[in-house]
Amino acid sequence: MERERHAGKTAIVTGAGNGIGRATVRQLAAEGAKVIGCDLNEQALTETSAMLDDRGLSATLAVADITSQQDVERLVADAGGSIDVLANVAGIMDHFVPLGELDDDLWDRVLAVNLSGVMRLTRAVLPGMVERASGAIVTVASKASTSAGASGAAYAASKHGVIGLVKSIAYFYGPQGIRSNAVLPGGVTTAIGATAAPRSEWAFQRAQLSMATMPPAADADRIAEVVSWLASDEASFVNGATVAADGGWATA
Repeated sequence: MERERHAGKTAIVTGAGNGIGRATVRQLAAEGAKVIGCDLNEQALTETSAMLDDRGLSATLAVADITSQQDVERLVADAGGSIDVLANVAGIMDHFVPLGELDDDLWDRVLAVNLSGVMRLTRAVLPGMVERASGAIVTVASKASTSAGASGAAYAASKHGVIGLVKSIAYFYGPQGIRSNAVLPGGVTTAIGATAAPRSEWAFQRAQLSMATMPPAADADRIAEVVSWLASDEASFVNGATVAADGGWATA
């Protein structure tokens, strides 16, 4: 860790209650940022707080729903409105459900969290970044952003959509000093497994053909390191990039 890498910066991290989000809160806090982490799970945030305490670190942790415009506005306002770094980490899986077995509720929920939530929070921090002509947005996408065998239909669609959003932000706001990039993890040890339990046996068997080449799952810290670098001044000329952090899975 570069302990002064993010000194003086304010960062919002979603999905702070576990996995990559929790690791990113720890990473950015250890590197000098003032971190505001949010999650829907209050108990998980309590565990994140204890983890930070054990390491002599601190962050402001808030219960917030990124699918709620009211919660998003409150989160940004409570952070002071001046956000230097936004790490869009929160996400859910879709139980590997194929399109023919997909219901509207699952589709709406997955896109609300994985795509619309990213849009809402990014939209909320943009005015301040534009005013200061500076800002770094890092969004956790997925191996499923570029392929179809790593998830069901809703998750794949949401993560493909995230890439379009990331690139659109980079194109339109890059000239105004704002960078937008994506990290594409493969398998990672996180609590997302609760929404990954397969509901369609034949579809999951089909997905396993793709997953047969997947390297061992990464520790969430490895992904947080990439998020931190992309958000840092060291990556000042990186904009609109999709950075694979999947142990080489995408090369298979």
